[in-house]
Amino acid sequence: MAARKSPAKDRPTYRCSECGWATPKWLGRCHECQAWNTIEETGAGAGGVRTTAAGRVTTPALPIGQVDARQAAARATGVPELDRVLGGGLVPGAVVLLAGEPGVGKSTLLLDVAAKAAGEGRRTLYVTGEESAGQVRMRADRIGALSEHLYLAAETDLSAVLGHLDDVKPALLVLDSVQTVASPEIDGAPGGMAQVREVAGALIRASKERGMSTLLVGHVTKDGAIAGPRLLEHLVDVVLHFEGDRHARLRLVRGVKNRYGATDEVGCFELHDEGITGLADPSGLFLTRRDEPVPGTCLTVTLEGRRPLVAEVQALTVDSQIPSPRRTTSGLETSRVSMMLAVLEQRGRINALGKRDIYSATVGGVRLSEPAADLAVALALASAAIDTPLPKNLVAVGEVGLAGEVRRVTGVQRRLAEAARLGFTHALVPTDPGRVPAGMRVLEVADIGDALRALPARNAGA
Repeated sequence: MAARKSPAKDRPTYRCSECGWATPKWLGRCHECQAWNTIEETGAGAGGVRTTAAGRVTTPALPIGQVDARQAAARATGVPELDRVLGGGLVPGAVVLLAGEPGVGKSTLLLDVAAKAAGEGRRTLYVTGEESAGQVRMRADRIGALSEHLYLAAETDLSAVLGHLDDVKPALLVLDSVQTVASPEIDGAPGGMAQVREVAGALIRASKERGMSTLLVGHVTKDGAIAGPRLLEHLVDVVLHFEGDRHARLRLVRGVKNRYGATDEVGCFELHDEGITGLADPSGLFLTRRDEPVPGTCLTVTLEGRRPLVAEVQALTVDSQIPSPRRTTSGLETSRVSMMLAVLEQRGRINALGKRDIYSATVGGVRLSEPAADLAVALALASAAIDTPLPKNLVAVGEVGLAGEVRRVTGVQRRLAEAARLGFTHALVPTDPGRVPAGMRVLEVADIGDALRALPARNAGA
């Protein structure tokens, strides 16, 4: 007689410790994330159907009009640029995940936030799992982040972190980082799916129960995505990305997810030896102050979220010494610059670009990726090619198509208002820009030919 097969609930199941993919049998490689030796047995009957009986409710349901909205009121962190991205500040019980590349300044920013919160009399607990307490103290001395209400602990054990919460009873918790903390009751290395889920879940429960705001530092992969399971981003209330070139002073905080505010705000910071400071008016970092205009430069106004920033595009062309001329960019998309070169040669009748080395860059480490910077890039390249500067106090905004047309972009009035505030008096924009700020002369251009006529040499018949 054939042996009876064991029921499905008695069969072991296997799950990938990295991505959570489940399989009925053991495999050497996960079919979902392609990781090796990450399939682990999770026990029998994991996929069976279960039911849960109704239990006692913790708080009764109320009509929505009777819910106290003051419990979700944000409290300022003392860092206005961070409050701008958060939507006004930190909400009691909110869990915020701040991710960014190594060395970009995440720990410095959060230590400054912790010190400012403690300076207002709120107990703050800073838990570091990557550095020793002495290393964090040295950074605090350097940036002036010392307060009697700021408590510091170096822990990598989840139970010890929860114990510190019972002892200190903080209003704000900063954990650096969530991938370094692990629970001894969960199998797997720190940073794995099971560990990150357990650590995040425990801290979220503690935050909601205590009305404590929590700031978590997250690692990123080489592609720039947040390391660990995607589940982490779904669990937290706010996800922020900290960006910036480590060789530049500018740092940007972008909101990716925010249950308490908008996700199109950007905070600007300057990182220096004494710490990190917010920039209420960061446009000065992206401009070069000079008395006379220089060939190959053009100013534009870019939108970072809803925030207009004036930025400078620079271009340089020289005779090439090799058969294949160089095309080098910094802060600009190489594909967009190549498109502008083709449009200038074909539609603008500038033939001096094809056999020359061309270098294009932005000032101050800002990255221009939106199409609204096309017109400024094209004018900078044309100005460099004919060695003629553009008029002083001129900004250019517009998207350039392959047919040479200049297309409308969003937020033209907001861009012009920012340019006028900084003292610029002339602008090249697409047709129908809307209301123009007082004191600014606007030239509407329909195609690249109209824009090139702004060059003095073109006006003189060159």
